[in-house]
Amino acid sequence: MLPLRPKLASDRHVERRPYTAWMRTQPLEILHRVYGYAAFRGRQQAIIEAVLAGRDCLVLMPTGGGKSLCYQIPAQVLPGAGVVVSPLIALMQDQVAALRQAGVRAAFLNSTVPWPEQQDIKRALVAGQLDLLYLAPERLVQAETLALLAEAQLALFAIDEAHCVSQWGHDFRQDYLGLDILAERFPDVPRLALTATADERTRGEIVSRLALRRPARFVSGFDRPNIRYRVQIKTSSANEQLAGFLAGHKGEAGIVYCLSRKKTEAVAERLRTAGYHALPYHAGLPARDRAEAQTRFLRDDGVVIVATVAFGLGIDKPDVRFVAHMDLPKSVEAYYQETGRAGRDGEPAEAWMIYGLQDVVRLRQMVDESVADEQHKRVERAKLDALLGWCEVTTCRRQALLRYFGDEPPAPCGNCDICLDPPRTFDGTVAAQKLMSCIVRTGARFGAGHVIDVLRGDETDKVRQHRHGRLSTFGIGADLTMRQWRSVLRQLVAGGYVYADAGRFGALGLTPAARPLLRGETTLTLREEAATAQPSRKRKTPAPSTDLSPPDAALFEALRACRKQLADEAELPPYVVFHDQTLRELVRLRPASLAAMLEIHGVGQAKLERYGEAFLNVLAAHAGTSDEQIVRAGLIA
Repeated sequence: MLPLRPKLASDRHVERRPYTAWMRTQPLEILHRVYGYAAFRGRQQAIIEAVLAGRDCLVLMPTGGGKSLCYQIPAQVLPGAGVVVSPLIALMQDQVAALRQAGVRAAFLNSTVPWPEQQDIKRALVAGQLDLLYLAPERLVQAETLALLAEAQLALFAIDEAHCVSQWGHDFRQDYLGLDILAERFPDVPRLALTATADERTRGEIVSRLALRRPARFVSGFDRPNIRYRVQIKTSSANEQLAGFLAGHKGEAGIVYCLSRKKTEAVAERLRTAGYHALPYHAGLPARDRAEAQTRFLRDDGVVIVATVAFGLGIDKPDVRFVAHMDLPKSVEAYYQETGRAGRDGEPAEAWMIYGLQDVVRLRQMVDESVADEQHKRVERAKLDALLGWCEVTTCRRQALLRYFGDEPPAPCGNCDICLDPPRTFDGTVAAQKLMSCIVRTGARFGAGHVIDVLRGDETDKVRQHRHGRLSTFGIGADLTMRQWRSVLRQLVAGGYVYADAGRFGALGLTPAARPLLRGETTLTLREEAATAQPSRKRKTPAPSTDLSPPDAALFEALRACRKQLADEAELPPYVVFHDQTLRELVRLRPASLAAMLEIHGVGQAKLERYGEAFLNVLAAHAGTSDEQIVRAGLIA
């Protein structure tokens, strides 16, 4: 390996050198020395080479796929500093802390940094003493910040969570719209736009709004094979459904998403009563409470955050074992982004969701009452319909998810609820015709409950009030239960035959697609629903891929305890010290020297010097090695 070329303050006055062969060994050397990894994954090396060649890049890579290395390593190769645009203060702090632990010269500028320290950071930037500087978009576009950057040598701009620039997206941030100024002010500095979630429309909008110049496009596969997808119908006992799911995740870190602030607090309180370390998180809480909840989630073991969508953007915690949705998200993109926060370490994780037609009505109402223009509302309704359709699929759920993002899916995954417990189907043409006829006969003015009461022949007060017992459709659906009719209705809504008008309290109506079905010109296959709710089968959560023997498990827990102590002393999340994968490698290989430990996945030179002896002492203690032997090995004085 060639030695690293040192960065000099005078580099900021030197024109960028072209990408040459002598640079090629540097990224791999940095990968090994700084991060402790032996080889690049996927498209990482190709992306890094494109940046070193001075090209703008659009990078789509699944959560946990290693996007950050695509700009962190070039920033350490090229002269000058890499400027990273990050949407959240907590995310900046987390990433900078991890970089500093690895020996990288990184800093952030935001409102949490005292003024004297901000001046020190600015001087270090101009003097060429930083590898990476993290900024929020609103700070970057300020005249003062742009003037500061003009004084410094810049290696690159990395715009993280770039889907936030899309006004069609689920995480739109107004501040991102001003980032096109970078192309105007710094035309010779390569820019990377990075995200885990963007359909074709959003990708085009990212390129356009950020004014990327003929960017190299890198779209990695969207599959997260370690995540098990499970979707269930929401019952009147939704809290019991959640409790049943969480029973398989005792002591594990996870996120529970709810649609409303009130519900997050109620669910968190219920979970605390049940013995979980659960905390609420939503935009209505005081900033201090939100910050404390996030810090505890990152640093403590087994914390469950119950949150609205206000939580999670950029969360980098690798050992989140589950993401649960108590309500339907707004789109497939939002669902993918939120579930992608589970299993970033590659170990088995679960994405569990319950939903019902009431979720669809409420979300449609939120769209209809928004201040967006009609075109935007149509897009949002279409995205919601696509998610509902995905919920009701009868074939491999992972295949359907990947097709949505334009991936050519592999064979059925064997790791989703559909593959593990395939649903029965039936010819639902007649049932669909009965339900749609009843909607027409009742005047398309009533919600699901009343229409189904008429179908089943239930003489409720409302049925008597509107004299619907006289209709020809009264009682023609007595052969199915309320639960079964609701299943038929959900599938008709998902298939685009029926809609629920949020502006009229969920009144059901027919779409043009319903006509051929009503006339018998087409047929329809539907999922079969049990007449009554069945107790969920006890399904064991997939175990980690590296099952440990009792002695190895004891050593693993001792290493975790050591990691927690070191992290607490440094006021860091434990995974910033070492990931669980690194601890498992230590258990498996049991290195007996610092040199051997350096070969472990995730152990770089700076972390070895900082933590190596502490972990080797734990390994030695569990191997029965004496202090005398440790001294002879040169590990301690």
